[in-house]
Formats: sequence, structure tokens, C-alpha cells
Amino acid sequence: MQPYDKYESVIGLEVHVQLSTLSKAFCGDDASFGGDPNTHVSAISLGHPGTLPRLNKKQLESAVRLGLALNCSINKKNYFDRKNYYYPDLPKGYQITQDNQPVCVGGRLNITTKDRTKVIRIHHIHMEEDAGKSIHDLDTNYSLIDLNRAGVPLLEVVTEPDFRSAEEVDAFMNAMRQLVRYLEISDGNMEQGSMRCDCNISIRKKGETIFNERCEIKNINSMRFARQAIDYEFKRQVELAENGKKVLQQTLNFDPVSGKTSPLREKEEAHDYRYFPEPDLLPIVITDEFIEEIRQSVSPLPWKIHDELIQKYKLSNYDAGLISEEKPIALFYKKLADACDNFKAAANLVINKIRPFLNENQLSMEKFPISISKLLAFIQLIENGKVSNSIAYQRLFPAMIENPEKLPEVLVESLGLIQTDDTGFLEGLISETLKQNPEKVKAYKMGKKGLLGFFMGEVMRASKGKAEPKKTNELLRKMLEN
Repeated sequence: MQPYDKYESVIGLEVHVQLSTLSKAFCGDDASFGGDPNTHVSAISLGHPGTLPRLNKKQLESAVRLGLALNCSINKKNYFDRKNYYYPDLPKGYQITQDNQPVCVGGRLNITTKDRTKVIRIHHIHMEEDAGKSIHDLDTNYSLIDLNRAGVPLLEVVTEPDFRSAEEVDAFMNAMRQLVRYLEISDGNMEQGSMRCDCNISIRKKGETIFNERCEIKNINSMRFARQAIDYEFKRQVELAENGKKVLQQTLNFDPVSGKTSPLREKEEAHDYRYFPEPDLLPIVITDEFIEEIRQSVSPLPWKIHDELIQKYKLSNYDAGLISEEKPIALFYKKLADACDNFKAAANLVINKIRPFLNENQLSMEKFPISISKLLAFIQLIENGKVSNSIAYQRLFPAMIENPEKLPEVLVESLGLIQTDDTGFLEGLISETLKQNPEKVKAYKMGKKGLLGFFMGEVMRASKGKAEPKKTNELLRKMLEN
């Protein structure tokens, strides 16, 4: 047995969700991503003396919305605190956050890995502001600071140490990204820093229930990096344990180039931050009416849409997963399916043509050019046998994209795509096909009946997809037997 097989990882996450608000957490500065460095700033976000913060109501609404979706308890009375530490991209020298009274407590999120569902418990969610960004690779002599991100509103989702593998972490982060997008509180783009996670990881022998010293891997902004960092750190800690050495409680950095973690500093405890109540912000009292108003708007949730696609629309788990991945596409599918008797045909169209088209052209669902009524006509043409499925997908759909104002029936006519079951036309094609393949005809008559598919393919190719399959198959069998 390899030494690694004797151990399991124990992982908890701190997930930072950057909110899609127009302004920053405690001032009116622009909170959008990008812009020239240090242009989305003001005296307040720069921490100038005498400036005062004020609450961003949207941040509070987003926190309650996420908490309700995750079945958290909502704290009716909230306080903000100061978390004191020095870093060059933290202009005030402290971060406004929540310590003892987070806005949401408890909760859970189900994850699925290899068809196994597991409940991940949420410890709490708190509101805070982001720091700026230090840039170390643009100048050989200096680190550069961009404070555009300083003060952007965050929600930090802190989990219980319920993860046992990088695969489970991956599933949780994907589920969380999907959820915040469904709730429309964040775009969840890890590559832009809209979602980041800190991984707290320790190890123990399988079967044990103790919690050993943990290390925190900071600011992982890609699931690929998260998997690599967790796998490396697990092996590092196992090797220390196997050699009789202790795992030191540290804050680690992960280098994607080397694939290794390295110490940043000894892990801080809460007292190191000298938390104390934020004196410039009054306590927030959340009313039952406020919570209920948000509760009524927390829909649809991704797992409910997924279940509905399976139960009401009879889709497979795989198809339901693809369609429910993004809320606008899921809602579009439901409209299309509700207007169509063939739920599977509608799903195939969304999965195989509409989603790829949107992704390739970087378009939102709202920008899709073809109306639902024309898509219904597209499906109807296939069902009625007027155009083959392959020709509809390969030629008619692109023509509809190019001419979204034209009816599919008109395009089919103008492109000459209508299937025909004309006996004379089909017999002529079949006769020519058999004439060109005498050896295969002979083999078929000697018992190689599997060649029927070859002949069908040749006839369909010669007809450019216009031969009606059922009638063609019937005539082909008849002529091969003669």
C-alpha cells in the first residue's frame, strides 16, 4: 500500500464572491471590472482621513438572497467590524468585514461527483470589502498597485471541513458559481477574480475523526489550480507525517508554474487581526418583511430547474444538466418545450445548435436571433418528414441564423432541401447506386445484410439529403432482393 492510501484530506473552503453591484461596498465608486489602473477610486476608497463609509443596500440584499438559497438562518441584527492588517493594496490599513455577527449562519449545498450526492455544510456567510491588487510582474524593480478593486463588495462563504478530495472542491465551486449566476448577484468569473477561494487543508489517517494542523492556500482563482494545489499539498503533508515531522499551521501560496505550494507567513489567528466593531457604521436591523420580500424573488434555483427538466420534460440527467447549467438557456428551453410536443427534439436543438452558437459567438441568450415560433417550425419540418434531421441541422439552421426574418418553410424551398418520396426519383438513385457497387450487391445477396446501411448512405449522399428515408429504405430492400 502506498503511504498516501492510508490518509485522507480534510478540506474547508472560504469562497469569496465578488458582487455585481454598480458601486462599491461603502462608497459610490464604480465597482465594475477593468478600467485604467486607479481610476475607480475616490477619497473614501483610498482611505483618506475624515472620510466615512455608508452601507450598500444591494450588498445586503445579495447576502440575504444567497443565504436563503443555501437554507441559512438570517441574522436579524448585524454589525460590521474592522479587521486590522497591513498590506500595500489595503489603503485604509484595515478591512471592513463581519466577525462575530455574520449575516447568514448555517446552511448547506448539495454537490454531485460521479453520480454520488453529498451535503456540504455552510458555517456562515459574511459581508466585507475587497482589497486592491498588487502586480509584481510588470516592472523588474517595483511592485505596482491598482486600487480599482479596493472596496468592491464581497460575500465570503465559509464551509465546514466537509471536503475529502479536490474533485469535491471542484464540484462545490462549480455549483456555487452556477448558483450566484442564477441569483444574478455575481458573474462568477474566476478568471476575472469574481470568485476566488482559500483552501484550508489538513490530513488524517482514514478512520480517524480528529482535526490536525491545517494550512491555508490563498486566493486560488481557477479550478484547475485548485485541484493541483490540493493534490500537491495533500502529498506534501503525508510525506511530512510519514517522516515523523509536524505540519506547521501556515498560509501558503500556490505557484501554477511549478505546481507547488510555498509558505507566505505563519497562519494568523483571529486575535492577530485585532477585530473591533466598526465605529462609523450603525448596526443593521433586518426586518421579517425584508427577508420575505427577498424570499419571494429567490427563484428559480438551479437544482429545482434540473429536477423539473427530468420530471416534467422527461429529459435524461445528462441533458438536464447541460440545459440547466445557465439560467437564461434553461428558461428559453422551457418556453420552447412548453410550445412544442417533442421535448427531446427541443432539447437536442438547444444542446447541439443553440448553446454552441452562443458560445462560439460570445452571445447571451437574449441576443439569439431566431424566434421561438421559427424554431418550432424548424422542428415541425423534421417531424413531418419534409427535411431530414441531418440536413436541417447542417444546412437549414445556419440559413436561419443568416436570415432570421425568413420563415424556415421559405428557406427550405429556396435551398431545395425538401425531402421527396417520389418513387421514380428514388428508384433512379437506387438503381445508379447499385450499378456502381456490383461487388457489394453480390456480397449483400450472399448474406452480408449489414451492407444495407452502406447503400442507404450512398443513396442519401447522391440525393443530397432529399431522399425520404423510410420510402428509400423500403425501395432499396426490394430492389436488392430482385
